[in-house]
Amino acid sequence: MSEFEPKIVTFLCNWCSYEGADKAGNARLESPANILPIKVMCSGRVEPQFILEAFKKGADGVLILGCHPGDCHYKEGNYKTLRRQIVMEQFLEQVFINPKRVRLDWVSAGEAERYKEITTSMTETVKQLGPFCPEELKQKVSM
Repeated sequence: MSEFEPKIVTFLCNWCSYEGADKAGNARLESPANILPIKVMCSGRVEPQFILEAFKKGADGVLILGCHPGDCHYKEGNYKTLRRQIVMEQFLEQVFINPKRVRLDWVSAGEAERYKEITTSMTETVKQLGPFCPEELKQKVSM
């Protein structure tokens, strides 16, 4: 029997976290292969619908990585993301999705090691939670 390997959709802001991920790759830092990276211009662009759609399409977890607060290329995009994340956690609980399946964190362009640590930690968290069943979400949330 093989060990569960989660699928984690990861939204990376173009200006910081995507560059951090790229530097982690260039430095050959060992990070999980479970990460499906999606580049967005800003973490503030990640709508709640994107998160739900990722779960509907089979993701076991969602990771949102943006610039550190105060360093956003678009000035306040990451603050918008932070406010939205608080509401999203409450919504996930209402539809019986463990909020630990969604994580928001900050990675700058020079933080390759931090990128590795966050993706490894998220992978371990989702492994402990087990597979997510998208059929459950489809029944609870009609979009």
